[in-house]
Amino acid sequence: MVFSRDLHQGFTPGRESLFMNIPLASPAGRVAVHELIWFARQQLLACVFGILLLLGLFLTRSWDPGTTLARADFLFLYAIGLQIALIAFRFEHRDEIVVIFAFHLLATLMEWFKTSPTIGSWQYPDEGAIFRVYQVPLFAGFLYSSVGSYIARVWRLLDFRFENYPPVAETVVLAVLAYANFFTHHFVADIRVPLILASFVIFARCRLTFTTGLRDRSMPLLVGLMAVALMIWIAENAGTYARAWVYPNQEAGWRLVSLHKFWAWYLLMTLSFVLVSLVHLRKRRE
Repeated sequence: MVFSRDLHQGFTPGRESLFMNIPLASPAGRVAVHELIWFARQQLLACVFGILLLLGLFLTRSWDPGTTLARADFLFLYAIGLQIALIAFRFEHRDEIVVIFAFHLLATLMEWFKTSPTIGSWQYPDEGAIFRVYQVPLFAGFLYSSVGSYIARVWRLLDFRFENYPPVAETVVLAVLAYANFFTHHFVADIRVPLILASFVIFARCRLTFTTGLRDRSMPLLVGLMAVALMIWIAENAGTYARAWVYPNQEAGWRLVSLHKFWAWYLLMTLSFVLVSLVHLRKRRE
């Protein structure tokens, strides 16, 4: 299966105008620099929601618990404001918003389960929040939906295309099982390793092609998925340092999040990728 360029063409015309002053005989080094700058710019645009949300976590790290407005409530209102701004300035399209909202709901449900007293995988220090579902402050869902927001936007900005894309049914089954395992592994066998190996098999032959402004580049899709998972793991370390949430071993002081969590993010990010892929697959069929 191949996802073609018809997914989104709105950004393409700007590509030529951005580089129209580059001579055709430009040295390879100069072209590479321009490619890198263009690529970095698109990456920043794609993850603007996550960057601004992370900035909010850091700026409120020393929030006074005695303040009338709880930190978690401020972060929720702040995230809502960011989301409205992204929609108003057309950073996100209608179909992308649906996926992001769905991912938000799935993540909030998982948060409620993981932070419940009987599970206690992690916790949110701010207990005085009004905007919460039981022990989960509502801003938590935005931490996950920022991942879906990034994938949806970078897919469009870099004009993703795929070669040897696996059968959609296989990707959906993988995503469903990965999500279910976040709940079931507390009571039955943890199938995380089999799921990771299954993802390697499913996506092994798939190559991702994307634009860098002047030309197309390609790489194995698995490399891209792992690279994004690594960045999310780094962002999680930043989030726990800002004490937006903490793991049991961080209550006495911040510690690096275990690399074991990298694979959890890999599976959750794969779920987000599959959700976004279903939107683009539907567009191709219309």
